[in-house]
Amino acid sequence: MAKRHVEVFVAGCPVCEPTVHLVKELACDNCEVTVHNLQQDGAEKAEKYGITTVPAVVVDGTLASCCTGGAPNREALVAAGIGQRA
Repeated sequence: MAKRHVEVFVAGCPVCEPTVHLVKELACDNCEVTVHNLQQDGAEKAEKYGITTVPAVVVDGTLASCCTGGAPNREALVAAGIGQRA
């Protein structure tokens, strides 16, 4: 069974930490979570996904709709597939 790939893009600031914790809380054992700190790495990848604000969450290569204009929330992340088997 394929793993669900979840990428969280952050800026290394306290504002992004709740999203990282929420994604890790929601992730099931079939989710592979990677956190990209844009101050250290991931800027090129963020550009590829069209990320203009952080925190942002990408699920299986698609920017979650909740991340295009506001902060991610529990309901939107579940709707994006986090915590569900791929």
